[in-house]
Amino acid sequence: MNNNPETSKNISFDDFKSQILNDYKIAVTSRECSLLGRREVLTGKAKFGIFGDGKELPQLAMARAFQNGDFRSGYYRDQTFIMALGQLTPKELFHGLYATTDLELEPMSAGRQMGGHFGTYSINEDGSWRDLTQQKNSSADISCTAGQMPRLLGLAQASKIYREVEGIDGTNFSKNGNEVAWGTIGNASTSEGHFFETFNAAGVMQVPMVISIWDDEYGISVPAKYHTTKSNISKVLEGFQRNEEEKGYEIIVVKGWDYTGLIHAYETASDLAREQHVPVMIHVTELTQPQGHSTSGSHERYKSKDRLEWERENDCNKRYREWILENNIANEAELLEIEKTAKVEVRTARREAWSEFLRPLLKQKEELVGLLNRIATKSSNKVFLRKLINELAETKEPIKKDLISTARKSLRYTLKENIGEVKQLQTWINNFFEESQPKYSSELYSELPNRASAIEGIAPSYGPDSPEVDGRVVLRDNFGAVFSKYPETLVFGEDTGAIGDVNQGLEGLQEKFGPLRIADTGIRETTIIGQGIGMAMRGLRPIAEIQYLDYILYALQTLSDDLATLRYRTVGKQKAPLIIRTRGHRLEGIWHSGSPMGGLIHLLRGIYILTPRNMTQAAGFYNTLLKSDEPALVIESLNGYRLKEKMPSNLGEFCTPIGQVETIKEGKDITLLSYGSTLRIVEKAAQELLEVDIDAEVIDAQSLLPFDLNHNMVKSIAKTNRLLIIDEDVPGGCSAYLLQEIIEKQQAYRYLDSAPQTLTAKAHRPAYATDGDYFSKPSSEDIFEKVYSIMNEVNPVDYPALR
Repeated sequence: MNNNPETSKNISFDDFKSQILNDYKIAVTSRECSLLGRREVLTGKAKFGIFGDGKELPQLAMARAFQNGDFRSGYYRDQTFIMALGQLTPKELFHGLYATTDLELEPMSAGRQMGGHFGTYSINEDGSWRDLTQQKNSSADISCTAGQMPRLLGLAQASKIYREVEGIDGTNFSKNGNEVAWGTIGNASTSEGHFFETFNAAGVMQVPMVISIWDDEYGISVPAKYHTTKSNISKVLEGFQRNEEEKGYEIIVVKGWDYTGLIHAYETASDLAREQHVPVMIHVTELTQPQGHSTSGSHERYKSKDRLEWERENDCNKRYREWILENNIANEAELLEIEKTAKVEVRTARREAWSEFLRPLLKQKEELVGLLNRIATKSSNKVFLRKLINELAETKEPIKKDLISTARKSLRYTLKENIGEVKQLQTWINNFFEESQPKYSSELYSELPNRASAIEGIAPSYGPDSPEVDGRVVLRDNFGAVFSKYPETLVFGEDTGAIGDVNQGLEGLQEKFGPLRIADTGIRETTIIGQGIGMAMRGLRPIAEIQYLDYILYALQTLSDDLATLRYRTVGKQKAPLIIRTRGHRLEGIWHSGSPMGGLIHLLRGIYILTPRNMTQAAGFYNTLLKSDEPALVIESLNGYRLKEKMPSNLGEFCTPIGQVETIKEGKDITLLSYGSTLRIVEKAAQELLEVDIDAEVIDAQSLLPFDLNHNMVKSIAKTNRLLIIDEDVPGGCSAYLLQEIIEKQQAYRYLDSAPQTLTAKAHRPAYATDGDYFSKPSSEDIFEKVYSIMNEVNPVDYPALR
């Protein structure tokens, strides 16, 4: 594979011929990989296959325009492009199909993602950035249709920021903002909202983005007429075409089998985007999909005979071959030799990859069978053990599941037997899990010394004359310190810039730091998150503001499928330290007042979720996060901005620790756990409980993901022997999660004298106005009476029933 493809400009005929034939070899190699890959699925060696056949030629053209420092945000059809950059060999493609867990053999995800998902390495083993300007970059793919689009916007915006904002050190990240972000998407997926939101935002922002639409006129089995108005996405988007008076897109339409047209289209797009920061759409039409959508079905089931015949005649590889012959660039014999060589190389790669996948498993199988045979000869259950042994021995191509399942089942038949080798079997099983489990479970969060949860807390300091101010002023002045300290930080969102956010937490900062660092956006939550992900992947420290907590739901797919999984699905080879800032809790009404924490903590594993009770604590979380490089969601208390707090003297320096609870009030009778705005109500109830001789310990969770890494909750319960969790999420939501963390993980059940309980909001959204809030969410009276009823059960004499 050619790692440094040349452009077609100003080269000799011999060099031109070499380029053409090299491209042809890549095209036929990629096609052969697709054909043999499908067979591997049908034979059972691979579980699923989805390939780039029919899209080879435009991807070769895109590869020729792609330069060092550029970023791709694509999807599972792009194998030819990755091969053309020299970043994927046929053997590695097959290892991806087999889900090989060795990162050296399967460098894209070590088997964590199915084949066809590509990415490059952005960080070194110690977590430091590589020089992204000296390599061709690909952000790690996700399967979700159009899910690659939001991050594409941020990857492109980073170039604009590096070019136009002074004071940022772009070393390793940008050379004067000359980098282009290249997106790819299938024609049917342009029906998704993510595509339209991203497309519109890029046109407004004028960022260097090139979107390629691979159009084969189908979306799985559904033809274009059911996906797209006029069955043609470039016709739909004609209004975005720029002109002399108005900025917009350059829209290029080119046939997918026209090699010279494709080369010209991509060179033009590259120049426009790179030099002028104009977004470009390339609609690549008349493409085919020779094997159908995936290995899940055959396209003969839904395409007409005429369509199938048209696809055979207009296959881009076939048309490319004909063009080479018609223009006397090579003869039939030369092309046949290339095709023969490619087929041999791919078949050899497939055979070698399967052998490499199987070799360590066969060795482990031999070890296990030998050990089980020794145990069986001494066991009274040898008949049952022999059955398991024979089943494993007859499995010619075992996977890890076969090995460990047999070993664990065998152990059951030795429970009451004194056989020395049983200890060896137990050790074998334990060692197998110790070696294997991390290959499937590591890197959900950073495991490096600078991980956010390892940053030491620094208390806010106060002088004798520290004034009491609105909480939002603490937040505002801390942000001012942060933006001065870290030139690479920027914040953006709806109403974030000119008015300094809806609660004035950024008041006046746009005037000081400029409209690119303190920026307003359109109403488009998904691409606000996408901006943050892409810019964070390119070395900036973005803070994406989502105006209200329930608006997070607009962006949940991007947060869950992209940001939360990035470190995991790249086995720690890419990172996006995005901070999401939002506000929620205790507003009175159905909208903007929900507390969907149960959903968030389960859907966003891989992102820290932090719930400060006041603005000083929130500011401390931002300071902590900027010392590390992990993504986090910070939920400020919506009704806390006007409450008075003392102004710290060490703005930008104090740090709220992540993963630690804080004891707000010590007590001896019961432990009360809450967070955010509800905690203030708990504090009020705790003071009222003292009037009836109930001394409650009040603890602020602060950090939901991760929660209480030091296990201080169990220490509190060992003292009070009772637990109540108060939450304004729905029943079974966040409170259930916290209960499991405490009772199961910390094993606090050992110290309980009363059943652990939760007090939550009602199952519906909160009704409007103060009364709606009172009857929908826990009130101080609810908390008082719930605690009192627990104590009544313990001691009905001293605590007679209230009602």
